[in-house]
Amino acid sequence: MVCLHGFMDTWRTWELVLPALERQHEVLAPTLAGHAGGPAFDADVGHAGIVDAVEQAMDGAGFEAAHLVGNSLGGYVALRLAARGRATSVVALAPAGGWAEGDDFYPAITRRQAEMHRGLQAAPLADEAAAAALVSTVGGRRSVTQPTTVAFEHIPAELLAHQVRGVAACDALSMIACALREGYDLEAERVTCPVRIVWGMSDQLLPLPVSALRYRRDWLPTADWVELDDVGHAPQLDVPLETAQLILDFTSP
Repeated sequence: MVCLHGFMDTWRTWELVLPALERQHEVLAPTLAGHAGGPAFDADVGHAGIVDAVEQAMDGAGFEAAHLVGNSLGGYVALRLAARGRATSVVALAPAGGWAEGDDFYPAITRRQAEMHRGLQAAPLADEAAAAALVSTVGGRRSVTQPTTVAFEHIPAELLAHQVRGVAACDALSMIACALREGYDLEAERVTCPVRIVWGMSDQLLPLPVSALRYRRDWLPTADWVELDDVGHAPQLDVPLETAQLILDFTSP
């Protein structure tokens, strides 16, 4: 199994679900290109380079094909890998790219993301002590989880501090500029494996229905669809036990 994190996140977003997943699968959770600790992002190659880097990580691990699990950008990357024939199945948690082509919805999101990234860099919250101080209070933990989760009290402060540093260290502005230039596309007819799409009904970052129009209408109309009440953009953090079970139910023989 390969788990792929979202934009400006880190591989540790899977930390709360990994114990359950690892009881049934050998799990690889790489860091995406352009993110803290991952390969460099090549703006000239764009999204394809992110997909290429995951494919190389799979090759290095000896995974010709795998169950792919991805959140947000990671969900989109998982589906791009499926179109290359590298997926046994895909569980995509609020995958990116499903908004209507030409809609002004995505540019508005990127402005928010760029502002958040600049704010964290200016703090500067790439510093370990500064990030730890931010999440040392309930209010601080709520502020950093507001875009991604409804529930947050159970998420360890150390994990949140790590994610804050990851956001600050991400090559976010280059990736945003590239995404705005090339857009999102999917060779959906080449995705022949089973696909489950999971979406939180309280997702503030990629809310339904606008964020999923192409997935439901054009790309993957026959996918298995699960909607979670009172869950935000990152179900693996928000409701880790339920999310792990949704993944395992779909990937177990």
